[in-house]
Amino acid sequence: MKLVLLIIATIVLIGCGGPEPRRPIKVKSSSFNASVERSKKLLALEESMINTIITNDSLHEYRNSAAGAWYYYEQRNENATYTPQPDDLVTLTYNVMSFTNDTIYSQEEIGILKYKVDKQELFPGLRNSIKLLKEKETAIFLFPSSLAYGYHGDNNKIGVNIPIKSRITILKIEKQQDSIQN
Repeated sequence: MKLVLLIIATIVLIGCGGPEPRRPIKVKSSSFNASVERSKKLLALEESMINTIITNDSLHEYRNSAAGAWYYYEQRNENATYTPQPDDLVTLTYNVMSFTNDTIYSQEEIGILKYKVDKQELFPGLRNSIKLLKEKETAIFLFPSSLAYGYHGDNNKIGVNIPIKSRITILKIEKQQDSIQN
């Protein structure tokens, strides 16, 4: 009997060692790093294309936006001081071209657009660029694909990772009450 109790006590003590935590499965994911590297190379290539366009265009003075687009003014409005603020209603026209000046979407095809600033979906470059222009101003913008339609394209005429050029004209800015008070 003592032997049986000793065996049971030994089994209980060994069995009560407590749960052993599971160790994480180590998986080396190089796909994320590879994606980052591809994106860096793509951006460098597109920036090189933009620099070539700027270098070859001695007629215009290009500016760099904080978002990463390059642009020059075709028409300035020196009398205006107000740029669109969130919630303002902006009436505008724009087109979409390739870097080789092939028209992808014409201004007529797109039509006149009424856009509530920061409240409606447009491609990122256009959303940011509208805020740089004043009423009755026109500018040509060069967008890397990350600011255009990105890795997805537009599911129609613009493919994957295509940088674009766009002529944007602000026709009218309707200030909202909050913007007027600020």
